[in-house]
Order: sequence, then structure tokens, then C-alpha cells
Amino acid sequence: MPSPPLPSPAVTPSASAVYAYHELAVEAAGAPHTTELAEEVAVAVAYNGLSQAVMLVSPGDLEDFVVGFSLGNGWIQSIDEIYDIQLSGTGAARQAQVQIASGAFWRLKQQRRQVPGASGCGLCGVEALEQALPRLAKLTPQPLPPADWLLDLRERVRPLQPLGQRCGAVHAALFMDAQGELLLGREDIGRHNALDKLIGALARQRRPLAGGLAIVTSRCSLELIQKVLRAGIQTLVSLSAPTGLAVQWARQHHLNLIHLPQRHAPRVYSPEHRP
Repeated sequence: MPSPPLPSPAVTPSASAVYAYHELAVEAAGAPHTTELAEEVAVAVAYNGLSQAVMLVSPGDLEDFVVGFSLGNGWIQSIDEIYDIQLSGTGAARQAQVQIASGAFWRLKQQRRQVPGASGCGLCGVEALEQALPRLAKLTPQPLPPADWLLDLRERVRPLQPLGQRCGAVHAALFMDAQGELLLGREDIGRHNALDKLIGALARQRRPLAGGLAIVTSRCSLELIQKVLRAGIQTLVSLSAPTGLAVQWARQHHLNLIHLPQRHAPRVYSPEHRP
């Protein structure tokens, strides 16, 4: 069995930088100010030399992104199918050369699609309904997490969002283990990318998923449900409301789906309440 990919000694870019700006005012503008803004880079991902996608992502945790992107899209079924990751490039243009097992490469070519590099990308580039609505394995039903795990959750996740606190403009995905402890978080300009990075980090660190839950700060739509199902995470908590189709898929696939509104009690959408 191949060993898990080690971090590449490639470029370690900054996730943010300081920029100057002027205030728009009726009177003459004063001295310029500075603020920290989130950065983004274009990453071209190739598998066994075959170009697959170009994505706009935040430049941190790129190895996690590549692993989670591969798992979340179903191109590999296990991190053990990734043999090597080589990152290269400078500035806004980066490359990720990924070596994967022959069986995984065959599957990738069978379902190959080109995904445009947009930070808001969801199902861009999908050419058939079968790709947008794939057949995914159902999870084994699991109990809902204790209600006290979600108390003050919005405040508790903030320390795991350093880039968002400094710059804004980014989404976060986080993981809570089976003891209700927040373990790690990942941030990105793209909500899908943030979840990919989290899934990749969990896989690379060999974290047990049973009994744990993922938390996303963004809108919860179908493609996030699909990524969590493929990863085998049994509960998803969203700080923003889910779409109707996301709820339908969560119920059909036995995924616990909880929305945590700002001023109301947690809302359990899946499993469906049956009086």
C-alpha cells in the first residue's frame, strides 16, 4: 500500500497581502489607508500528466485542496490512490501534478469533465445529468449530535478562521470529532474549495470520521452534500440555510443535515421528523 503523500517543498505563498486604498468622500481625500485582502491563485490540476481542471483558490493548504478536490469529485476513492503531489509555479499561476493509481486514472478518464476555474464554481462544466446527479452510496444512519455541541458554535469557530477575521471574503469548513471537540478548519475564497481542503486535511492526517461532523459557513447546496457523502462524513452543520435539493439528498442518503440560524435553535432537516 503506498504511503500517504507528503507535503511538497513547493512554493508556500501568503494567503493575504496588504493593499492601499482611498476613501471616497465629498471633501478632498486624505492620506491613503491600508488593509489586508485575501489572495487567490489559479491552480491547474493534472492527473498522470492529463490536465483536468483549473481552479481559483486561496493559496494556502494547496496539498489539502488537491487531495480533497480529488476525493470530493469522486476521481479517487481513497487517499492511498494518490502516489505523489508536485506543486510548482509562482505568482498567480500554479500547477499541481498528481500521480494516481492506474485504476483511479481509468475512472477519471471515464467521467472526465473540464471544470472552469471560478471561485463560485459548483457544477460548472458538467455535460450530463448523470454527472450532476450521480449515484452515491447511502451512509449508515447515525444518531444526531448532542444539542450542546452546537451551543455558541458561531463564536467557537472564529479562532479557526484567522484569514476571515483579518480579511473577510473567504468561506470556512471545519471538523468536530466524536467527542465534540473542534479539531481543524480550512478557509478559501471558494466554498467548495474550503470543503475540499478540509476533506483533504482529514484524509492526509488519517483522522477518524465516525461520530464527527463537518461545519460549513457558506450556503449549503447539493454539491457540498455530494462532497460530504463521498468523504463518508455522517453529519453536516451549515451556518447558512440549505437548498431544498440538498435536504432531499441528505434524507435519501441518511446524512444528518442541520442548519444553525443566527438567532434560533438548530434546525434538523435530515433525518426527516416523523410524528
